[in-house]
Amino acid sequence: RRRLAPFNEDNGRFLLLAALIAAYLSAGATVFSALESPSEAAAQLRWNRTLHNFSRIFNISLPELRAFLRSYEAAMAAGIRVDALRPRWDFPGAFYFVGTVVSTIGFGMTTPATVAGKLFLIFYGLFGCAGTILFFNLFLERIICLLAFIMRACYERQLRRSGLLPPNVRRGPAVSGVGRLVGWKPSVYHVMLILGIFAITLSCCASAMYTAVEGWNYVDSLYYCFVTFSTIGFGDLVSNQKATYQHQGLYRFGNFMFILLGVCCIYSLFNVISIVIKQILNWVLKKFECRCCPKCHKSSTRLSRRNAITPGARLRRHNVTMDADGQYDSDTEGRRLSGEMISMRELTASNKVSLAILQKQLSETANGYPRNVCINTRQNGFSAGVGALAIMNNRLAETSDSR
Repeated sequence: RRRLAPFNEDNGRFLLLAALIAAYLSAGATVFSALESPSEAAAQLRWNRTLHNFSRIFNISLPELRAFLRSYEAAMAAGIRVDALRPRWDFPGAFYFVGTVVSTIGFGMTTPATVAGKLFLIFYGLFGCAGTILFFNLFLERIICLLAFIMRACYERQLRRSGLLPPNVRRGPAVSGVGRLVGWKPSVYHVMLILGIFAITLSCCASAMYTAVEGWNYVDSLYYCFVTFSTIGFGDLVSNQKATYQHQGLYRFGNFMFILLGVCCIYSLFNVISIVIKQILNWVLKKFECRCCPKCHKSSTRLSRRNAITPGARLRRHNVTMDADGQYDSDTEGRRLSGEMISMRELTASNKVSLAILQKQLSETANGYPRNVCINTRQNGFSAGVGALAIMNNRLAETSDSR
């Protein structure tokens, strides 16, 4: 029997991921509550003691003092500080603001105060965020192409050293015929390792710059790099906010380049990690598949054995399959009368098409050729995935089995 649609593999993966995210959020809330709650309570106690002492020493009533502090908080929200800061809405400051908007960082240290500015931000962010996400996806595709080219060159060099690849074979279309390279794709785990090393190196270099220029300690600088590069953007630490810096132009350029490269790199790393998480979910689903129903497990095993196509049987029945393709026109007529739920004609044809598409993708991905869109009439336009997940599925090795 066919499985019910609400309980297929995609829905099962979605529900499992939702449950894991809920558990992850609960665990994170528990840890942060245990770590930060005592410090918050102690800070609140110190502030109340300071407030009462100030009111008693300077003979100011608490309501008047609280009203003054509310005005001070409103001034801080508007960007007014006691120390001199650079203007928030000059061109460099406004450019910094729109950069945090379209990249979804959103520090919050600068916000539009006028109605016209708030309305303009809605439409500006709509197209700006969409274009920036497209830029991140294109960056992901380019960095995967670069890593695939480098890793393929290393793999060819390793094969030549071991004598498994003829030395006269050059890179390019001729290599696609070599058996050792026809099915090669870069490993998602190797790509994740390279991107992780690059992200750590970039964060360490940026943290050293922020420590030297902003005066933060190194841990705070690392914290700022992760919060910014991951587009979380709390806003408790924000760079380039003082009125003047030594070598100000050079620092602004370095700050911009570090944030741009860091966001692109962390975005790519997050997408690679999401592929690994998807593989883990697939493994968990396979482990728990049909264990709750032994009867279904036995029946599915019996059907899979009966419908299995061995190489010998496929060769013996090749002529019969070719005749059946010409005789049967509908799906029901093409099925065998033994009660099988899978049409051998459709399965064989699907295997041929899938093998052709897979060989084309492997060759073009490894050699860096432009990819033409292969349309399968039995699938819709979203069958291969959308966005960064589709890019990773098409270009990395471990994802091709679960597509």
